[in-house]
Amino acid sequence: QVQLVESGGGLVQAGDSLSLSCVASGRPFSKYGMGWFRQVPGKEREFVASITGSGLSTYYDDSVKGRFTISRDNAKNTVYLQMKDLKPEDTAVYYCAGNSAYSWSISREQYSYWGQGTQVTVSS
Repeated sequence: QVQLVESGGGLVQAGDSLSLSCVASGRPFSKYGMGWFRQVPGKEREFVASITGSGLSTYYDDSVKGRFTISRDNAKNTVYLQMKDLKPEDTAVYYCAGNSAYSWSISREQYSYWGQGTQVTVSS
């Protein structure tokens, strides 16, 4: 069983930066592909970014490419999402997710473990 706990959300203005963290407990963290997803009310949870267990490969949705950076520190069992040049359309609840079957994935169905989510609100 893996537990994921996100932190770092908040209220910022357009153009600001924000960093999210997700701490994992349980099985060896480096075995898990990790991802960040986000969801707004009335819409499906959507892929934001993913990183392989080694941290050597990362993947991004086009909407955040160049503005968001996913990284991980396996010694600290932590995955990060650094967000810059935030836009009002980035407002959502951000979820950390992990899976042991795929090195990375953009599909939420392939993730077995989820955090509780952290709210990010970007005002214009």
